[in-house]
Amino acid sequence: MPIFLNRIIRAARLDPQLYEEVEADRSALGQAFAVVVLSSIASGIGSVYKAPSFHGIAAGLAAALIGWFIWAVVIYLIGVKLLPEPQTSSNTGELLRTIGFASSPGLIRIFGVIPALTDIVFAIASAWILVAMIVAIRQALDYKSTLRAVIVALIGWVLQVVVGGFIFFVVRA
Repeated sequence: MPIFLNRIIRAARLDPQLYEEVEADRSALGQAFAVVVLSSIASGIGSVYKAPSFHGIAAGLAAALIGWFIWAVVIYLIGVKLLPEPQTSSNTGELLRTIGFASSPGLIRIFGVIPALTDIVFAIASAWILVAMIVAIRQALDYKSTLRAVIVALIGWVLQVVVGGFIFFVVRA
C-alpha cells in the first residue's frame, strides 16, 4: 500500500504513532495539504444534494485551507504559549502536518451524496475529525494529559469554525 494511503488510514484509525511520524517528517506537509484538500472536496461532493454549486465547493475548499492554517496557529498559541506542559515543544509546521492528517476522517463525507445519509455522515465525520484532532494535538504538543489536548482542541475547533464559516460566506457571496 502506498505510504500516503497508509498514512490516511492510520490517521483515521487514530494511531498515535502516525501523528508522531508526520510530526517529525517535514516532507509530509504536502501530504497533509492533500488530505485537507481531499477532505474538503469530499465535503463538497457529499453536500451537493443540499447546495449544488461549483462555487460552493470552491468556497468550501478555500475556507478549509485557510481554516487549517488558522487552526494550526491558534493551537500553537494556546497549546504552546498558554497551556504548555513542561515537555511541550512544537511549531506551526508540526501542527500543520498533524492537524492536516487529522482531517482524514472527513473523506467519508463523500457518502453524504446519498440524500438519506447526508446529515448523519456529516455529523459522524465532524465528531471523528474532532477526536482525531485531539490525538494529533496531544502528540504534536507532547502532552501527557489528554484532557489538556481536549481543551486546546475545543478552543481551536470553535475559533476555526467561526473563522472558517465567516470566510466561507464572504467568499461565496
